[in-house]
Amino acid sequence: SLTVLQALEDGLKRADADPSVKAVMICGENGKFSAGADIRGFSSPKRQGTGLGSIISLIERSEKPVVAAIEGIALGGGLEVALGCHYRIAHVKAQMGLPEVTIGLLPGAEGTQRLPRLIGVPAALDIITTGRHIPATEALKLGLVDEVVEENTVEAAIHLANKV
Repeated sequence: SLTVLQALEDGLKRADADPSVKAVMICGENGKFSAGADIRGFSSPKRQGTGLGSIISLIERSEKPVVAAIEGIALGGGLEVALGCHYRIAHVKAQMGLPEVTIGLLPGAEGTQRLPRLIGVPAALDIITTGRHIPATEALKLGLVDEVVEENTVEAAIHLANKV
C-alpha cells in the first residue's frame, strides 16, 4: 500500500541520515514478510506517491547494510523488496516467488533484473516464468538468501546486521 511504501521510504531516509544507525533490518508483520502489491490497486487511477521501484532502489543504494528478515511469504513486490536488500535471512518455513505471471503480469519493480544477477539466468527464468513458490531451503541453495534459520528470524537478521 502507499502507506507501507511511504513508511519504508521515511524509515530508510531517517536511518541513512542518522550517524548512530549502523545497519537497517526490514521485516514484515504477523509472521509474513510481504505478499506484494494489492492487485486491486492496479486498476485504480494513478495516485501520487512513491513507487515500489524507487523504494527498492533507495534500499539498494543505502550506504548502510540493509537486511531482509523473511518470514512466511515474500511474493511479488515483497520478494523484489528483499532482492534490493544487501542481505536476506529466511525462516525455514518461508516461501518466496514472483507469482505475477500466473495472472498475466511481469514483475514490475525490477525483480526480472535483480533476480538473475543474484542467482543466475537459468534459475531466475524458471522462477520468473513459472510463478512457483520457492521454499527457503531451495532459496539458500540457489543463493537467493544468505541464511536460513529455524529460530526467530528478526533476531537473526539483527545479529547479522550488527555483524556486518
